[in-house]
Amino acid sequence: MAVSSLDLLSDLVASARKAGADTADAVMFKSAHLGLRQRLGKPEMLERSESQDLGLRVLIGKRQASVSSTDPSAKALAELVERAVAMARLAPEDPYCGIADADAIAKRFPDLDLNDPAEPAPEALESRARETEDAARAVPGVTNSEGADATWSRSEIAIAASNGFSGRYARSGHGVSVSVVAGEGTAMETDYDYSSSVYGADLESAATVGRRAGERTVRRLNPRKAETSRVPIVFEPRVAASLVSHIAGAVAGPSIARKASFLKDQMGKRILSQGLRVVDDPLKPRGLRSRPFDGEGIAASRLALVEDGVLESWLLDLASARQLGLVTTGHAARGTSGPPSPSATNLYLEAGTSSPEALMADIKSGFYVTSLMGHGINMVTGDYSRGASGFWIENGKLAYPVSEVTVAGNLKDMFQAMTPADDLQFRMAVNSPTLRVEGMTVAGR
Repeated sequence: MAVSSLDLLSDLVASARKAGADTADAVMFKSAHLGLRQRLGKPEMLERSESQDLGLRVLIGKRQASVSSTDPSAKALAELVERAVAMARLAPEDPYCGIADADAIAKRFPDLDLNDPAEPAPEALESRARETEDAARAVPGVTNSEGADATWSRSEIAIAASNGFSGRYARSGHGVSVSVVAGEGTAMETDYDYSSSVYGADLESAATVGRRAGERTVRRLNPRKAETSRVPIVFEPRVAASLVSHIAGAVAGPSIARKASFLKDQMGKRILSQGLRVVDDPLKPRGLRSRPFDGEGIAASRLALVEDGVLESWLLDLASARQLGLVTTGHAARGTSGPPSPSATNLYLEAGTSSPEALMADIKSGFYVTSLMGHGINMVTGDYSRGASGFWIENGKLAYPVSEVTVAGNLKDMFQAMTPADDLQFRMAVNSPTLRVEGMTVAGR
């Protein structure tokens, strides 16, 4: 009879205790993936993979060590325990390491409906990819395809610890995407679109995704370079989400503890415009990053990072919370080969009250951004500079495509000058409505 993931991990933790560990925890990830890629109407790749990986963390006093293995045999696990304990005895002391107290661990796990029981057949994925690419190529002006992908995955996460915690959950994922080309020669442009969901039934229709990809690509044709200017910039939702991600990165506990964040001294202060709210919700049913508990066995809970524009909380795991003299927010994430660290789950900026059209209506000259490139962001100072493309705004309307420009500012100023539209949709793990940001610099010709 096969040993369950939790039984195997519990035995591993017990073995570590017998070998000399004061406390220990163990994690296992099992995953399966099926993917099909098609280009120009012909399948190019069909692959299926399965993997299993486990990690053991042992603590002796204030010393800790983590080891991992893909071999669940008794001999390999015995060697894993021996190696982990030996490493922990030689590790430097960390005054903030340690597993959760027994009275702090999650006892009940909500059902978040994260596991679609239906695994699609390869033929179903081929149909999704074909329909998506066909719809994109049918858009007038599309001249070539970079391919369409349809995917399915399922993962199981199990954690056991010497404090009595034992829990597991499974999550499925479905996705479809396509990238196409418009134009010819040196005047070619490319763009893409996608849909992802926990349940296959929640995917947008393949035809919708494909048509949208084709239309996005064609409208980029014949771009101009903008004049260097200081104007309002409007970020479409797909790129606006990156600004919300920067908020999460700036409030992560380790960055705050190291004083390596431009928001390090902003707790309790207004960092966004009045009325704005940023929420992390690990309990969203069928959410792409939902989970009933975090990587340290702490119960997941909905958290408002920013309330009415005011910074209300850091993102914390146990170690960063201890370092800051606070309590974990239950945001520990982890792999198999190292200690946990805090990470957001389903993160979003709440919607505003104006439509995207109304948000742009009074802009005589501005920039609507649909694509960002590069990583010119300094999280210590907040300085922001990225390559961008999109459309120039004239008299409140999109006038013509723009490429090869840079948008620049400082995130502290940008956050204070943000206005959201009312078009929030949950398409990714981090989501945002359309965002207008006043007074940024567009560097063009």
